[in-house]
Amino acid sequence: MGKIVGGFWMPHDPVMFVAPEAPAEAVRNKIWGAFDICAQRLAELEPTSVIIVGCDHFILFGPQCLPKYVIGTGDIDGPVESLPGLSRGPISNHQALAEHIVNDGEAKAIDWTVARSFTVDHSFSIPQQMVVQPAEKILGHTLPCIPVYLACGVDPYISLSRAADLGRQIQQAVASFDEHERVVIIGSGGISHWVGTAQMGQVAEDFDREILDLGVRGDLAGLTAYRDEEILERAGNGAMEIRNFACAMAAVPEAYGEVIAYEPVPEWVTGLGFVQLHSRGSRDE
Repeated sequence: MGKIVGGFWMPHDPVMFVAPEAPAEAVRNKIWGAFDICAQRLAELEPTSVIIVGCDHFILFGPQCLPKYVIGTGDIDGPVESLPGLSRGPISNHQALAEHIVNDGEAKAIDWTVARSFTVDHSFSIPQQMVVQPAEKILGHTLPCIPVYLACGVDPYISLSRAADLGRQIQQAVASFDEHERVVIIGSGGISHWVGTAQMGQVAEDFDREILDLGVRGDLAGLTAYRDEEILERAGNGAMEIRNFACAMAAVPEAYGEVIAYEPVPEWVTGLGFVQLHSRGSRDE
């Protein structure tokens, strides 16, 4: 029997790797240090596998096919982009658990699109290389990572409520898995940023802190109540990635959050937030 033992929200900002020296030293040290803190805390949870919820950026999928949600059940490699500091190569997947999530979904009206061979992009590879790989070194063993991709890069978007449905189904599937698994789920993305528009470089700190507060309180209903029009107006098209946060929060039993770090960084065109998701049910364990 498996269990989701915790989760995280964290950014996947590629500009950090393209222009690492752009912000003030104190800011960049705080953000790079937040990845280190997440790696240490991930290791402390003693996971056996990780699920990373990312999103396509119109890189992996195009107008010929725009799935609402995808899970990688087979061979994985990546990232597809060439970013300084990120290396491309094969990634260990937990194929049995991924396939179990798909099969469990059939009974719950969750019709997963399946990728049996999948090349991930930076939304998966940044948390995998910056957090999971350092945690593996601490633990001394490999942490297989399952990629889940939600449609939050281009229209048609998956709804926030459906993203939460997926998280709940993932939680139930892990709980019914035959093997003893301790799973951590990462919601990768956000927070406010405008991609490829005239407003690119702006950061909406008020919106970011609003989202972080919802995470701290474990307010999934509040997180999924935003209208797309409000998100786009207040925080940009990149902020549609809070869908990944909703999925991760819904997967953690009785989730509440703890802010590890936040900085509005216009030099990296994003409001960068890190949250650890705890389970109220595990307080006494």
